[in-house]
Amino acid sequence: MPHPFELEFELTLPADPEQVWEAIATGPGIDSWFMGRNEVDPRVGGTASMELGGRPETSTVTAYEPGKRFATRTEPGGDGRFMAFEYLVEGRDGGSTVLRVVHSGVLGDDWADEYDALRRGWPFHLHTLREYLTHFAGRTGAPVFAVQPTGGRPAAEVRATLTAALALPADPPTGTRVRADLAGLPPLEGELTWSDGERFEVRTADGLYSFLHPAGVLLLFHHLFAAPAPSAAEAETAWQHWLSALLAP
Repeated sequence: MPHPFELEFELTLPADPEQVWEAIATGPGIDSWFMGRNEVDPRVGGTASMELGGRPETSTVTAYEPGKRFATRTEPGGDGRFMAFEYLVEGRDGGSTVLRVVHSGVLGDDWADEYDALRRGWPFHLHTLREYLTHFAGRTGAPVFAVQPTGGRPAAEVRATLTAALALPADPPTGTRVRADLAGLPPLEGELTWSDGERFEVRTADGLYSFLHPAGVLLLFHHLFAAPAPSAAEAETAWQHWLSALLAP
């Protein structure tokens, strides 16, 4: 049975409203902290699209007030499911900005698991937005995505394999320095900025590297800010090979 929901978050960001607007209401800006490759037609009635792992999702822009309010909504499916996003931007003294995010809609039969995943995921994504605006403001990130099924391995085993590959302790705290030599990839050297039961994020001089291990899969959502050498497509291929080798039987 369809289940309506609403999640609301508010945070203060170390950036002016124009910088926050670019990050939440333009394709290159969204690419730099959220998921997938994004495009935005900047007008009410325009299309906002995201492509993730070869799967496109589209929505309609329902509000477009530059520097103030941006909202999108997907078309309802046959079961009534839809997603709506609203971003409200408010400048504050000292060059900071308050951003309020409202994610609402209708979920399907397995709504409890979906809702829980959204509730846990948003704080992480907003943390990534803060990292982007704090450390890479004015730059555009190239998104890198890779996914590998875990083949029925227990979650604890997958986590242990991942932490070992990243040269991290079993339950690493944020602030931990990371220095890992990854087969087929440049060394990963930076600081652990997020650590919870199913994901890590490492900030380096040239990117934000996110590793997620929910049940059944291991995923990467990276944002690279260095000049594309290798290109984002080449980096994505290399990371996919790394994931596949990491979880090879």
